[in-house]
Amino acid sequence: MTSRVFHTRGADETRALAARLGRELRAGDLLCLVGDLGAGKTTFTQGLARGLGLPPDEPINSPTFTLIAEHPGGRVPLYHFDMYRLPDSSGLADLAFDEYLEADGVVVIEWADRIADVLPADRLDITLTAADAPDAREITLTPRGVRAGQIIEGL
Repeated sequence: MTSRVFHTRGADETRALAARLGRELRAGDLLCLVGDLGAGKTTFTQGLARGLGLPPDEPINSPTFTLIAEHPGGRVPLYHFDMYRLPDSSGLADLAFDEYLEADGVVVIEWADRIADVLPADRLDITLTAADAPDAREITLTPRGVRAGQIIEGL
């Protein structure tokens, strides 16, 4: 399956697209977000959380300083990583990264390109790029593997 490109005109539309995607996810799914600062990676993750059934009052913030945030309150848990402060993948063992990949939830990684050398082959790569209008985004979903392709087919 090839990539699918979506265009959103603001944070609410970005969250709505991500919520649709979140409803297709199940335990074991891995989403790898890439984009410049301010591209909407955390906004996208907020929408995913809603699609996974996390309550609207559950704060979904980028775990830039803690590196990981666990959100167990949805249909399946959400494990939200932010790799911005890591120079490379060498520190992942200290975070029990492999254990999260094998756990009972969905793993979302912001700045996934920083650890590309250790990412599993079956994943959904999501690239967020600022578009022409303020707050507009181009969001490209690229499946890597069978399960990732199934997720995109469900949209």
